[in-house]
Amino acid sequence: SDLPFPFQRRSIHLKRRHFLSLGVATLAAPVIISRRTVAAEPGAPLPIPDVMEVGPGAGNILSAIKGRAELIPGVESDTLGYGQDYLGPLLRFQRGRTASIDVENRTDDPITAHWHGMHVPGYLDGGPQLAFGPGKTWSPELPVDHPAATLFYHSHVHGRTAEQVYRGLAGMIIIDDPEIDDPLPRDYGVNDFPLIVQDRSFDRSGRLTYDLGMMGRMQGFHGDDVLVNGAIRPKLTVPAGLVRLRLLNASNARIYDFNFTDGRQFHQVASDGGLLPSPAAMVNLRLAPAERAEIIVDFSDQSAVRLVSRNVGSGGMMGGGNNTATLDVMSFDVGDASTSGPVQLPGFLPATVSDLGEPVRTREFILNISSGNMISSMLNNLIGQDRQTMGINGEPYDMSRIDQQVQLGETELWRINADMMTHPFHVHGVSFQVVTMGGRAVNPAAIGWKDVVHVEGPTEILIRFDKPATIDTPFMYHCHILEHEDAGMMGQFTVG
Repeated sequence: SDLPFPFQRRSIHLKRRHFLSLGVATLAAPVIISRRTVAAEPGAPLPIPDVMEVGPGAGNILSAIKGRAELIPGVESDTLGYGQDYLGPLLRFQRGRTASIDVENRTDDPITAHWHGMHVPGYLDGGPQLAFGPGKTWSPELPVDHPAATLFYHSHVHGRTAEQVYRGLAGMIIIDDPEIDDPLPRDYGVNDFPLIVQDRSFDRSGRLTYDLGMMGRMQGFHGDDVLVNGAIRPKLTVPAGLVRLRLLNASNARIYDFNFTDGRQFHQVASDGGLLPSPAAMVNLRLAPAERAEIIVDFSDQSAVRLVSRNVGSGGMMGGGNNTATLDVMSFDVGDASTSGPVQLPGFLPATVSDLGEPVRTREFILNISSGNMISSMLNNLIGQDRQTMGINGEPYDMSRIDQQVQLGETELWRINADMMTHPFHVHGVSFQVVTMGGRAVNPAAIGWKDVVHVEGPTEILIRFDKPATIDTPFMYHCHILEHEDAGMMGQFTVG
């Protein structure tokens, strides 16, 4: 049906947020945040996002609103959401069918809706050039030309992306392809679950807080608690059998290294851009910000287990590095009955395979922590000045400047490196193949189609540009540590 799934919007009242200014005195000593007095008990049921089936008909309304969410029970926090207090519904698109949607702005600030990972022209991409103000509505008609995949949507206003996403302007997209026979569990909410993983911080009273100090500005904001679908360390009861988990790292800056407490093996079946050629067995899975992965877990032993993550640092500067501490993510209980889904994994998957051809040119990108003097940049960050202190190839982001011009239909090799720490690098409007990571050759098929690559040393990606973007609505490339993006580690390019 072309009609949307019934979707209830709630009327929310919000008090204006008050922001704390960082003083120069912070230079003398680090800010010490006292532990909150309100406990966040784990084990609440995992919230399953409502589904909005988005087709070509009218009535698909996604409203960015001000919210009051109880992320910690009994304590309301000022939040944002698409159509609800925090986060948004799961948007379900079908390949080959236009997705018409009205995005309303009922907040106090400009917003966008960027369809992260989706193959659409620049004027539909939802990047910074397409920001629209309070009371306005953006009504794109998205031609869905993308393999079956798990994608991401979020606001993408330059200088405000980090806080808007942190407050809740984000959600998951699932693209279905009616031309393929998906042999994996796909009964939504029964054996196929979305897991939007975020880290967040709370003050002593239990309210959500986003207070950036020097470390947060330079390395990206890291929270103290892990939320899944807006709940702190929740519990999910799954059937005894194969279960599909769609993992989205929607944190501002944190890298996760997921594993189960009993050391069980699981299989990755998809990455950012869609299915892998065959299931890949593993016991841990690392995801940088904005990366996605679909995994199949066998719960037929009916053993309860927890999903955890090693606490991975960004490395390279200001004490960054790997930390062996463990982060609790969520727990699983297993019901008595299995579902009617598949009972075993196939050896091969209906992945979309494409030969991108030989690159016609090579481009070089260096991700710079500071585009000017390091000390003055840190001081400006520390006292909250708006001056951009980060960049790419020595230049901070400038909305009026086109950094690269590429030709429609051509394939290029992009070489990316960083001068001080690791970064998740995202390119709009495309999926690409990773050729080398850390200076070492990799098998692109094993990694799958990507739109984010974690740059840990010299990295090469092969890209073909099949969607146009003009000077008025260019595509972006940027670090997906959102504080870095806001501070200028972003460029823009046309395709034509």
